[in-house]
Amino acid sequence: MKLYQTACFAGAILLNIAGSLCQLNVCGQAPLNTKIVGGQAAVQGSWPWQASLHRITTGSHFCGGSLINKDWVLSAAHCFQSTASSNVKIYLGRQLQSGSNPNEISRTVIQLIIHPSYSTASQNNDIALLQLSSSVTFTDYIKPVCLAAAGSVLGGGTKSWITGWGKLNSADTQIPNILQEVQIPIVSNSVCNNDYGGIITSNMVCAGLSEGGKDSCQGDSGGPMVNKNNSQWIQSGIVSFGRDCGLPNYPGVYTRVSQYQSWISSQISSNLPGFVSFTSNDSSSGSPSLLLFSLSLTSTIIPLIFSLFVFS
Repeated sequence: MKLYQTACFAGAILLNIAGSLCQLNVCGQAPLNTKIVGGQAAVQGSWPWQASLHRITTGSHFCGGSLINKDWVLSAAHCFQSTASSNVKIYLGRQLQSGSNPNEISRTVIQLIIHPSYSTASQNNDIALLQLSSSVTFTDYIKPVCLAAAGSVLGGGTKSWITGWGKLNSADTQIPNILQEVQIPIVSNSVCNNDYGGIITSNMVCAGLSEGGKDSCQGDSGGPMVNKNNSQWIQSGIVSFGRDCGLPNYPGVYTRVSQYQSWISSQISSNLPGFVSFTSNDSSSGSPSLLLFSLSLTSTIIPLIFSLFVFS
């Protein structure tokens, strides 16, 4: 009996590893993303993991997300403070909020998992998982993103990409119709913490320009911040909060995905997302100087209480 139990346990581990390795073969690939310039409308299919979250009752977009395998979408916990999972429809393969989207599919949500240590006051641990009502089939327009593995390092200046349908500035009353993209550099946590008066934790990562002008904004919440390594895209952040939008010396703040590999893996029972460990310390190139595949599981939780403005 012990031998049988041991064999079953080992088999389960191998299946989980195999599932994760399979995801590494497909995640982070965007075959239609051939040219990118920051601060403009995205070419259709450029970001095939991008999700648009709508309230069913109003039919309107309220947050973003990212597809991480055929059954799960990653988003921000604060998006669901006033919206129940039963009132959410997720669109994948979408380019336009109004108009024809021939490559689009939609799913409802059968399970919403908010991080148990999420703080509404501090926005620490601002991360959530949404299980789709049925599995999706990957196409050139719908693919999962890879996730930054535990221990990944983003050096200051690393070039990162933000995508979403958030407002083009905080004074806007409408969101853009076409999916937007912008490139901004990582800001070190020490600099960002100084800018925000000491409220930035190790579960957060910041990005933006010191002069402002490029940023995520309301409606971008829950959407991905990604970094490119060769032909593979890795999600390093989730749009979380900021001081207004695009202000000088107030970079956007993102949930640091690499802090949550263990938690994400513990919530998804099979077909684990593809976790990729990388280190980027070259602020001039913005490309990871080291790329390693990793299945290590770690998570750090550091709570802090304060009031702030979120991008929902």
